[in-house]
Amino acid sequence: MLGDLSGVSKIYIVTGVVDMRKSIDGLMAIIRDSFEMDPYENAVYLFCGRKSDRIKAIHHERDGFCLLYKRLDSGRYKWPRDAYDVRSLTRQEYRWLMEGLSIDQPKAIKPVGRQDF
Repeated sequence: MLGDLSGVSKIYIVTGVVDMRKSIDGLMAIIRDSFEMDPYENAVYLFCGRKSDRIKAIHHERDGFCLLYKRLDSGRYKWPRDAYDVRSLTRQEYRWLMEGLSIDQPKAIKPVGRQDF
């Protein structure tokens, strides 16, 4: 799993492809300039490159920014590529993403029970 996110209030994913050569300042600029969001918010922002086997995450702590980088030994992340956008993730969607699953899981269908009249 990518770090301990227990103190983070929100998780955001930047969909599409991001240049993975970018450092903290470049990723902050994407958050601030492209999406008009506050990179200093108590949130983690996730980015993925073209290969989908590595991700970067930035998070602002009290004394500065933290950059996390994860590269998979095998496999790829199921990263949403439909558009270059930012999207909020639930903690469950984040777990699915880290486990190699799509964040767009089908909704569970509740079984219909027999109704007695």
